Amino acid sequence: MFRLDGKTALITGAGSGIGREIALLFAKQGAHVVVADINDEGAGSVATEITHNGGKGFVIHLDVSDVQSATSAVAKAVEKTGQFDILVNNAGIGLVGNLTETEPADFDRLMAVNVNGVYYCSQAAVNQMLSQNPKGGAIVNIASVAGQVAVARRFAYGTTKGAVISMTQSVAMDYIDQGIRCNCICPGTVESPFVEAYLQKYHAGEVEKTRKELHARQPLGRMGRPDEIAPLALYLASDEAAYVTGSQMTIDGGLTAR
Repeated sequence: MFRLDGKTALITGAGSGIGREIALLFAKQGAHVVVADINDEGAGSVATEITHNGGKGFVIHLDVSDVQSATSAVAKAVEKTGQFDILVNNAGIGLVGNLTETEPADFDRLMAVNVNGVYYCSQAAVNQMLSQNPKGGAIVNIASVAGQVAVARRFAYGTTKGAVISMTQSVAMDYIDQGIRCNCICPGTVESPFVEAYLQKYHAGEVEKTRKELHARQPLGRMGRPDEIAPLALYLASDEAAYVTGSQMTIDGGLTAR
């Protein structure tokens, strides 16, 4: 499998779900992993698992919605490892609601985390990648099929993920001659703490019924797993993907193929 030996990778939202699996896999494949999350306990657990398995990993507290926090995280990663090679923008939050059900404060919060967070972290990462010798690096953004096609009552969430796809393409083209690649992954519904929180918040009285409906909604007959997304992130971050930039990689159990 693709190796990341000698590379430093910062993964946002790495304390749980998809971010956790990416962090564990990157460490297994030789990367020095910066486990970045606003949840210090979750991040600490992942970093401990990495080191117990013989890998290299450490925690940085990161609030992606705060530009100073994002800039500081990249600087700390370089201070600790001496370089910066890979950024995975994984941190994100969700919201259920159509246009008229979406409150301005909730919309602003999703924009702050899902859009501004990708912007702040990417800007800090690109500035560092351009200052290194040699220049370059890889950015992997976690978007969503909700940014590609309409998903019922996901107005704000789909809006933010559409923005992530657009940012991916812009960064890829703007820095294509400077050794920086940028791609995004568009997962379908993945069974993770993110989805579990959705079930508890919006379907507390019928969690198992709704869970079965989510499984059935995927043409493949089940939701995805975080460990099925991580290998695609590994490929996109690796040198083997040198010819891949500006791409949207869909991994959704056939959802968007209908």
